[in-house]
Amino acid sequence: MPSEPSPRLEAEQGRTRWSTADLLSAVRIPLAIAFPFADNPVRLALLAAAAGSDLLDGQLARRFGSSSLGVVIDPVADKLFMASAFGVVALSGRLEWYEIVGALLRDIVATIAFVVTYFSRRPRSIPARAGGKAVTVLQVLTLLAFLADSATLRPLAWATTAVALYAIWDYYHVAPIAERRVGGDDTP
Repeated sequence: MPSEPSPRLEAEQGRTRWSTADLLSAVRIPLAIAFPFADNPVRLALLAAAAGSDLLDGQLARRFGSSSLGVVIDPVADKLFMASAFGVVALSGRLEWYEIVGALLRDIVATIAFVVTYFSRRPRSIPARAGGKAVTVLQVLTLLAFLADSATLRPLAWATTAVALYAIWDYYHVAPIAERRVGGDDTP
């Protein structure tokens, strides 16, 4: 007797291949490419567009469902934009290299974790968490401080690092629970 498909497989097959949320996510890729070549007033508009598309694409995905492409394109677009923008900050010399790494720490660890799980053929999906959302908000505020030439740049970079460390710790503790759920065990 053939086995029935898992609920996870059915959910994956039921997803659309491309959605409006995906388009909003994909917008961040050309924004990331343009950011280093723009001047500060244009960079401010690019940052606002990137932050707005990130906020709106998540709301659309939650309301109308996500696509199989969106699960990949959203985090890739997020990380490309932040890498590009913080690359500009790094080249300015206004923050030390370790402050840039700290501000991007959550993204760096998430990328490494994705690559490891991808190559181990044990991909995991962990829903967005409050700590991760707070890191994104602080990254945007840090970039705003940079563009405004504000004295709050360094304190915001350090605050972003602190919250990134918390977010990494939080994800680390949630990952085993998410893995058990993927395997069918819903006990926390």
